[in-house]
Amino acid sequence: MIGWQEILLIALFVLLFFGAKRIPEIARSLGKASHEFKKAKDELTKETEDLMKAAEKNADAKDTSKTDDKADSEKNSKA
Repeated sequence: MIGWQEILLIALFVLLFFGAKRIPEIARSLGKASHEFKKAKDELTKETEDLMKAAEKNADAKDTSKTDDKADSEKNSKA
């Protein structure tokens, strides 16, 4: 966990390194980058979930098909 002393040290370093005029610009850039990263992560998560659902439906369809084929073959062998 980052304490207040570490945050103060980082803030002083940023102020000295970038200057007071560029800090708002850097903060905006970091905010935009964070937003884009979250958006990409959410899209990737949604695509993964969609693929998992499609694979599950495909597996269920194959299982149903095998069960139907087995039932048909049992009916034919009894007849």
